[in-house]
Amino acid sequence: MSVTWRHLPAPAREIADAASDAVEAAKTQDPEGYEAAAGRLATAERSGLVLGAVVRLLLEESHPDGLDSHDVRQVLQRCVRAAAAWRPDVDPHVVLVLLAGALGVYDSGEDDSPPDPAALARHAPLLVADLLTVTGRPVDGYLSAAFAEIERTERHD
Repeated sequence: MSVTWRHLPAPAREIADAASDAVEAAKTQDPEGYEAAAGRLATAERSGLVLGAVVRLLLEESHPDGLDSHDVRQVLQRCVRAAAAWRPDVDPHVVLVLLAGALGVYDSGEDDSPPDPAALARHAPLLVADLLTVTGRPVDGYLSAAFAEIERTERHD
């Protein structure tokens, strides 16, 4: 675990640890490790907020000029294709919801079948791992930045 997470409360450290483990398992296509880590994320309160912030940060870095619909489609297709090779249960709709949510354009009220938080937690590390292939950096820095951003936002609200 990164030393930058030591100051965080235990629930936040658990999210960081589970997310890091899940992303690493996704990168190495380790089904057992992924299930265990994604299961921890699914039960961790606010893991979706943290992973959504990580996805947004990764999208911003990998698309500094912004994203258009073609970019979103490419990210979605790349992620789903890569994950389907070892996770046949990957759901493109859930990945699309994660992308739209990270971009702030998803409204669950307009979705006929919004994914539940457990499905989002089980798909988010797949998306994060895919986006990390573009940036070439480890997830730790993005997790630290996401926690710092969430803390700043909550302090100002």
